[in-house]
Amino acid sequence: MTEASASGTSTGRKNIFKTLEFDTRLLGMVGAFVVVCLIFNVLTDGRFLTSRNVFNLTIQTVSVAIMATGMVFVIVTRHIDLSVGSLLATCSAMMAITQTQFLPSLGFDYSNPMIAVLAIVVGLVTGALIGAFHGWLIGYLTIPAFIVTLGGLLVWRNVAWYLTTGQTIGPLNDTFQTLGGIGGTMGVTASWIFGAIAVAATCYAIWQARRARVAHEFPVKPVWAEAVLMLICSVLILGFIGMLNAYEVPSRVLERGFEARGEVMPEGYTEGYGVPYSVLLLVAVAVVMTLVAQRTRLGRYIFATGGNPDAAELSGINTRLLTVKVFAIMGTLCALAALVASARLSFHSNDIGTLDELRVIAAAVIGGTALAGGIGTIYGAILGALIMQSLQSGMAMVGVDAPFQNIVVGAVLVLAVLVDIIYRKRTGDA
Repeated sequence: MTEASASGTSTGRKNIFKTLEFDTRLLGMVGAFVVVCLIFNVLTDGRFLTSRNVFNLTIQTVSVAIMATGMVFVIVTRHIDLSVGSLLATCSAMMAITQTQFLPSLGFDYSNPMIAVLAIVVGLVTGALIGAFHGWLIGYLTIPAFIVTLGGLLVWRNVAWYLTTGQTIGPLNDTFQTLGGIGGTMGVTASWIFGAIAVAATCYAIWQARRARVAHEFPVKPVWAEAVLMLICSVLILGFIGMLNAYEVPSRVLERGFEARGEVMPEGYTEGYGVPYSVLLLVAVAVVMTLVAQRTRLGRYIFATGGNPDAAELSGINTRLLTVKVFAIMGTLCALAALVASARLSFHSNDIGTLDELRVIAAAVIGGTALAGGIGTIYGAILGALIMQSLQSGMAMVGVDAPFQNIVVGAVLVLAVLVDIIYRKRTGDA
């Protein structure tokens, strides 16, 4: 009787998961992330899950997560990009010298917000051109991506050094720095408004997906299952916003702000940071990349080529030009990541982006992107980046040496690939 009851409970759980259509791999990643957070929270006596550390963890994840979304497209098309960290450094150097040397020499006031805008444009163009050049070498000259980007790893790191003559460049423009994290946040009220909009948009997207499935006569989940999914997403979004809002601006910083305005800070006055602008940038990148992957011809071509390159070419897809486009996208995202990374530091340094290629590839693979090509998700890569950063941040807080941190990251990457192989064999996706 007991065995029958246990069997019935297990079957019931499976039926619930089947009804909700949860991605078991995604659930596994979420479970791993939760376990990592709980372990480090215990080891740090509760400091890991404080609002302050969650805020710092979030802004530290953004640059790698942005590049990881592009790495999904690269790996899906059966390529690899080992140059992303070095390309980030070159884009960062270009933006730094543009706003601190080139534009001021043309008469621009250093505090002019247009300096930041023009510097960002220069960085984006630089990243896109270098990425497209890599894609041309790979697609049209048929040089393996591993060799091209390995060469790029060496070339662009040292190009960045020569551009700055090995010097640290800064401080960067104040407007530019607002996109780096703690220097630019929305505040509590605007963050709650953003959270409400995000919840509404998420629920609308879920409902529209259901309507589309009904219109095409595909099977759909029960309405209650859709409602549960909406509720879970809403709780996660608002919980995240609440955690960021709970991180308060230090009183001495507030006092300086009031003094600068010639005012006296009221006694007991507090103010939360809210959502950083860099996180908004990541959200925008995630939405755009997801729409490209799921709703555009380019996305369909990328996944079709990754699934079967020969069949894709025979069907009329210009796989060579597609390769150029994919690497141009990767280069542009490296420039955006360079913007966030250098703005967070408030200066350009020679070691910026070092070992980011390892973190970005690991994030994409941990997030479910198959090295064999054809399979990958944007949200999975972002979650993978968050897991990687949580590991490094937690180990740093515990006091683990940097060399051992890299040993752990490397081991996790190998383990993730092994788990991916086993998972795909068992589910028949191999």
